[in-house]
Amino acid sequence: MKITITGVTGFVGANLQDYLSTSHEIEPMSVRYLAKQQLVIKGNATIHLAGKAHDLKKVSKPQDYYDANFELTKQLFDAFLSSEAIVFIFMSTVKAVADEVKRVLSEDETANPKTHYGIAKHQAEQYILNQELPKGKRVYILRPCMIHGPGNKGNLNLLYQLVVKGLPWPLGTFENQRSFLSIENLCFVIKELLENESIPSGVYNVADDDALSTNELIQLLGESLGKPTKIWNWSENVIRSLAKVGDVLPLPLNSERLQKLTESYVVSNFKIVKAIGKSLPISAEDGLMKTIKSFRK
Repeated sequence: MKITITGVTGFVGANLQDYLSTSHEIEPMSVRYLAKQQLVIKGNATIHLAGKAHDLKKVSKPQDYYDANFELTKQLFDAFLSSEAIVFIFMSTVKAVADEVKRVLSEDETANPKTHYGIAKHQAEQYILNQELPKGKRVYILRPCMIHGPGNKGNLNLLYQLVVKGLPWPLGTFENQRSFLSIENLCFVIKELLENESIPSGVYNVADDDALSTNELIQLLGESLGKPTKIWNWSENVIRSLAKVGDVLPLPLNSERLQKLTESYVVSNFKIVKAIGKSLPISAEDGLMKTIKSFRK
C-alpha cells in the first residue's frame, strides 16, 4: 500500500514512518495552508498529521490554529474525496471535545472545546463528518490523549527533573487519574486501520488501557532512575493557599499549574480496541517506563 503522510518531521510522523515503512511505501507530503490552493493526493491512503500544536506559552495568534488545523484539513480532505485513495486518517485530539473531564471521556461526549486549538480541531472533525463519503472509502478521526515515547519528554519532563534532582513531590495528597498514549500503541492502531477493511469509519479515542495517578508516575520515574522517591502529603488547603500566592508572586506553583498537575483526565479506548479486535501491544506502565528510560540517553 502506498501511504501519503503529512507532518512526517514531527514526533508522531517520524515514528509512524519508521513503523509503517517495513511493510508499506511511504510518501511524505509537505503541506501548509494557502488560500484557494488545490492539493493533489496520490497513493492508496492518506494520514494527516500536520497541524499547529497547542501552544502552552500562549503566544500564537488564534487564526494560526484555524488555518493550520481546520482550513488545511478541509483542503486535504476535499482532495481525498476526489482522489483514488481509499483511506483517510485525521489526527485530531481529545481537546476537540473537552479540556476538563469529570468522568471517563468516551466518543459520545458532547463536544465543548475551550481553546482555539481544540475548537479548530473540532471544526475539522465536523467538516469531515458532514461530507458524503463515496462508496469504498474509509475515514477515521483519531482523538489521542497525551502521546509520549522515546525522544519526547513532553509534559513528563517537569516530573522527571524533580526526581532527578532528588526533590520531593509535595502534592501527594491529591488523588487523580490520567490517561496516556504510547507512540507504539498509536502506530499499532493506525496500521490496523489501514489494513483491516472491516473496521467501520468513524471517530475513535486512542489511549493506553490503564490510567495512572501522578503519584504512580513519580514512583515509576524513581524506579527507572534508581532513586528513592519522596512524596509529601501536605494539606490540600495549604497547597491551594500557596498556589494563590503564586498567582501574584513568581513562585514555582500557581493555581493554573496546580490544576494541570493534579486534575484527572481519563480517556476510554473501549471503542477502538473492540473495533480492532486485538489487544494493544504495550501496557501503560511499560510504555511510560520505555519513555522515561530514554530520557537518560
